Amino acid sequence: MSENVERPVADMTEAEAVAEWAELAGKVLDANVAYHRDDAPTLTDAAYDRMKRRLAELEAAFPAIDRAAQMKSPTAMVGAPVADGFRKVTHAVPMLSLENAFEEGEVVEFTDRIRRFLGHAGAISFTAEPKIDGLSLSLRYEKGALVQAATRGDGEVGENVTDNARTIGDIPQTLIGAPDLLEVRGEVYMSHADFLALNQRQAADGEKVFANPRNAAAGSLRQLDAGITAKRPLRFFAYAWGALSAPLAPTQFGAIQRFTELGFATNPLTVLCDGPEAMLDHYRRVEAQRATLGYDIDGVVYKVDDLALQARLGFRSTTPRWAIAHKFPAELAWTELLGIDIQVGRTGALSPVARLRPVTVGGVVVSNATLHNEDYIAGRDSKGNPIRDGKDIRLGDWVQVYRAGDVIPKVADVDLARRKDGAQPYVFPQICPECGSPAHREVGDSVRRCTGGLICPAQAVERLKHFVSRGAFDIEGLGSKQVEMFFRDSLLPVKAPADIFTLAARDAVNPLQKLKNRDGFGDVSAAKLFAAIEAKRVIPLDRLIFSLGIRHVGEVAAGLLARHYGTWPAFEAAITHATPGSADWAELTAIDGVGTVLAQSLVDAFQNPAERAAMDALVAELDVQPVARRGAVDSPVAGKTVVFTGSLEKMTRAEAKARAEALGAKVAGSVSAKTDLVIAGPGAGSKAKDAERLGVEIIDEDAWLRLIGG
Repeated sequence: MSENVERPVADMTEAEAVAEWAELAGKVLDANVAYHRDDAPTLTDAAYDRMKRRLAELEAAFPAIDRAAQMKSPTAMVGAPVADGFRKVTHAVPMLSLENAFEEGEVVEFTDRIRRFLGHAGAISFTAEPKIDGLSLSLRYEKGALVQAATRGDGEVGENVTDNARTIGDIPQTLIGAPDLLEVRGEVYMSHADFLALNQRQAADGEKVFANPRNAAAGSLRQLDAGITAKRPLRFFAYAWGALSAPLAPTQFGAIQRFTELGFATNPLTVLCDGPEAMLDHYRRVEAQRATLGYDIDGVVYKVDDLALQARLGFRSTTPRWAIAHKFPAELAWTELLGIDIQVGRTGALSPVARLRPVTVGGVVVSNATLHNEDYIAGRDSKGNPIRDGKDIRLGDWVQVYRAGDVIPKVADVDLARRKDGAQPYVFPQICPECGSPAHREVGDSVRRCTGGLICPAQAVERLKHFVSRGAFDIEGLGSKQVEMFFRDSLLPVKAPADIFTLAARDAVNPLQKLKNRDGFGDVSAAKLFAAIEAKRVIPLDRLIFSLGIRHVGEVAAGLLARHYGTWPAFEAAITHATPGSADWAELTAIDGVGTVLAQSLVDAFQNPAERAAMDALVAELDVQPVARRGAVDSPVAGKTVVFTGSLEKMTRAEAKARAEALGAKVAGSVSAKTDLVIAGPGAGSKAKDAERLGVEIIDEDAWLRLIGG
């Protein structure tokens, strides 16, 4: 990935972030299958980690991605679907992933976010434990006997590795004093010393050697012959649980102590902390010991200690709200800046990329890195005033490169003492390098954008790539490479999304060269591509909205819009007439999660003649399906639009919103004629008055709790 530089997240729109996330997620999922199921890795461990942590950074910066559950984010998975050689085990309680943090401020925000969600002003304790870099395993005990062991798999279904797990010395075969049903979860790992010894034996026997202890542990546990696993020096730390018939303890720390009493190995560096300062102090202590532990860790995991609070906090679609993994920082390196290239994105953003003298950073050779934006390079404005966070970077400078979250190569700093005489400030281009159109900066925007729109080939191509990405139409056999080929093709050009769905018809009447006769295609591959395109004519409304690539409209926003309007005609009519001040505008901006910026972006796109013509041509080729509502369809509030106003006394606003959405309701931020119910607490103001004026039903918090069942 050294040649494909990721843009800084801070400079991306939500749509851009979700599009990149969807494409990258596909690559990571494919790598999961190749490594975990097929035992034929297609990526180095470093490259895999870099991709996966790029996903985590995108998800952390854009909450919309965290909720993109339709794709089962790879950040919530370890491994892949079960291989044919293993029996399947459906986890009674899904084995989810963790949200990641890379900066100390994110840990503080994590604790603050928990307090806000709970409305909790008192002390909250957290456990802090090393994050073991191994393979997750779930052990099921019934009446004290080990009856089943399963890998995480895809989080829902894992591989039955019971015979293999029985060979691991750290895993007890029987438990005394355990609940009748207990699923113990933890990490299988291999120590550094055992790893080196294993590789020496493998090499001496002419067998393959492993890249690192994590790969060795995973490969050893997943042997179809348990006799091979028995010869491998695997170890196990217990730190969590799944299904159980009786609580282990009222706290996380107490449960870990209970594991120790039952005979499991638990990590001795697990401690109890009384807040973020203590958590970060422990993180630094663990980090300082990292090289001497004798096994691999890649961070520290913090968990709310009180299990009752964990239950209140609950889960997002892929991660618990009550835990976070604080990853160790990226590695740094210094190298020479050879040049600055400008890349043009789908929304016309001009992104500067540093061309570097190749340097190894964290085990990966980096020759390109992001330079953030125009101000970051300049350091000073046109009047000579320093720009906040600006670096005054010039060609020939020696720059410090790091990989944010071990993922994104970025230029972090410049060594002014090594600057060459005569080095001139870099002049950022004010015309698009792709189409020659003027590139402007809006007031308050750090990004300069090409004004060429659809006439800019970079924007057109990137829009098409977004259109066929996994989160959008996800057309098999039509990826970035094929999009670029068809875009530049003179016989079967694809310049707009609708052209994809006329491809087969145009090929059939093409008197010249057929697609099947071209390089890279044949009878079968051409037929498969046409069939894959045909299969996507039927598309859910939310995917269609997301595929349009409208600025600020990500997957989650597309889902909100689809569930609110139901059908394409209803959505199209509403956005077409949604001018500020109109009833349609009020309805649009009242959707929770749709602000005025996103709403204006939608309206602008529908009022742009070229954009509208492209949409109309596309929809004419499709069968657009409405999207099923999330949540409980049989609940008394399913499908209703509700608004909370005033102070809530029985739960926080965040809890109330989460509960309503879980029951299938749509939570709006303002009252309109489309509102079905207003829940008003003490201090309710203008929203309650709007509800009275519009004749919308108003109830108090107690009535709301009775309505939804407490």
